[in-house]
Amino acid sequence: MNQSEKAFQSPVGTHDVLPPESTKWQETIALFSDVASRSGFGLIVNPLFEDVGVFQRGIGENSDVARKEMYTFTDRSDRVYALRPEGTASVVRSFVQHHPTTPWKVWYFTPAFRYERPQAGRYRQHHQLGVEAIGTADPFIDVEVIAVAWDFFRELGLREIDLRINSMGHEDCRNLYVDALLQFLNASSDRLCDEHRESFRSNTLRVLDCKKTDCVSVTTDGPQLPDYLCAECSEHFSAVTDGLSVLGIPWSRDVRLVRGFDYYTRTTFEFSSRALDSAQNAVGGGGRYDRLVENLGGDPTPAIGFGSGIERLLLALQAEDGARTGTPSCRVFIVDTLKSFDAMLLASELRSLGVSVERAYDGRSMKSQMKLADRSGAELAILIGEQEANAGEITVRRLKGAADEDRQFRIARAGSAQVIMDLLQEMAEQ
Repeated sequence: MNQSEKAFQSPVGTHDVLPPESTKWQETIALFSDVASRSGFGLIVNPLFEDVGVFQRGIGENSDVARKEMYTFTDRSDRVYALRPEGTASVVRSFVQHHPTTPWKVWYFTPAFRYERPQAGRYRQHHQLGVEAIGTADPFIDVEVIAVAWDFFRELGLREIDLRINSMGHEDCRNLYVDALLQFLNASSDRLCDEHRESFRSNTLRVLDCKKTDCVSVTTDGPQLPDYLCAECSEHFSAVTDGLSVLGIPWSRDVRLVRGFDYYTRTTFEFSSRALDSAQNAVGGGGRYDRLVENLGGDPTPAIGFGSGIERLLLALQAEDGARTGTPSCRVFIVDTLKSFDAMLLASELRSLGVSVERAYDGRSMKSQMKLADRSGAELAILIGEQEANAGEITVRRLKGAADEDRQFRIARAGSAQVIMDLLQEMAEQ
């Protein structure tokens, strides 16, 4: 490269995901797909950008995301668009546009974009997994959505997970609480932190999200949301928590949990990891949003969903038990000193049986290729050299979990792909 030319790097707040880390991403996405599909959720793929109004009306024009963090642009036809800052509003826009049969249950994996200060596991382009269930107010769907998240975290290997849950009530009873809280904060505003001393008037509930000691102290002394819930909302919340208890999902109530977007009603919940620093320990959350479909031009339709950031999930996994490596990028590494077509053919045969295979290139020496095989994480190395070719055989070398006397042996080349497949299966069962 010309020394005068700039060497480009990824934009601030973004990152490249390279092998072998990307293997963990593949496994995580595949597992989420499996868990969600078992509960009847189908994949949805939305555009990465939407009319800016989808998010302004969806998440609230007064939210920090809408006011400060969205990436917006004007196209060549002077239409104003925004890169997706979260997954739910796009799914709801799709529901309103296409009128699917309800209840409509979908899952997604998507990048999301927010212009905010990068944090641990949180980038300006981060990646969300989520589900949405639209078209039923039954509290049992709330339980099912939370259970999908819980099962996914457990099957992923996370053990130090806490679930906090609350009810924000519906519009009428929540407004009674907001009025009472606003009146209380007006009389106590001098005790709030600098950020919320004025802003609480336009976004009152956000004060409950504040973790600073001043705001926590003030709001702890003030009116509490559960005291303002109507009988119907209280019954709904009890049905949800009773359902979680029946499923054996541990939970605790957090009366301060209101989440960050204006669209939430009734059930709100958040999962956090005890393995992460308390300031950045959220690994997923969501809630019910019974007015969002109407806000985006549809008929009044109840709905609930949750989202989880894959970067934060993998940080939590690593924090629980160190550098969890996941599945190796390959199971078999072919070492070929002859540069023969036979090595290519054997790799093709194994791959057709579902075995991941790698090999060296550029005519490297046997020693160099064996180093690559060891680094690859493969379970077996297949050696093809002059002696093997003359005898119509290949050499199989176990790279993991074998005594010296059983470590290396020869087999006939004919039918070797199935023999190797059977050996890998045997090793997996040991």
